[in-house]
Amino acid sequence: MTMELVLASTNEHKVTEITLLMPSNLSVIPMSAIGCNDDIAETGNTFAENASLKSQYLYNKYGVNCFADDSGLEIEALNGEPGIFSARYAGSRDMEKNIERVLQQLKGITNRKAQFKTVISLIINGKEWIFEGTIRGSIRNEKCGIQGFGYDPIFQPDGYSKTFAEMTLEEKNTLSHRKKALLQMLDHINKN
Repeated sequence: MTMELVLASTNEHKVTEITLLMPSNLSVIPMSAIGCNDDIAETGNTFAENASLKSQYLYNKYGVNCFADDSGLEIEALNGEPGIFSARYAGSRDMEKNIERVLQQLKGITNRKAQFKTVISLIINGKEWIFEGTIRGSIRNEKCGIQGFGYDPIFQPDGYSKTFAEMTLEEKNTLSHRKKALLQMLDHINKN
């Protein structure tokens, strides 16, 4: 029997990335498929609060089993910025400008340590669980690669010589922060 979960996201890249990671017995449905195209406000102070706001919104409005994630880039030398503001770090959802701002902020700084973090909120039959995944790496001095999305062109995971944007989606999915959080979620679903 296939379980259906609605994903609280309008980000097509994220939907594709997550769908590829799902087992055949779990069907991910974009929220647009249930008639929801709302821009759910992310007013929380943490990734967990924002993920929870999105999944709670879907569950409360549509009564569906669902999950939502909130992800972002945390840079050590910038005290964890851009963090929960990753998507709008330069004031809008323009990722080119967001990347430019990060590179500008890090000019002359040798500590390039960073991590990507994903927090997932899963709601099944009204009960919520939270899962978290991170991957450590560093910020390159310039963009490299054309794959992926967001900060992928400047993030190089520890132990690799390529940025996420230089990797295929399959390569990135073997080690990403999102995969780590999703595996925890899937393990929970399988056990319950």
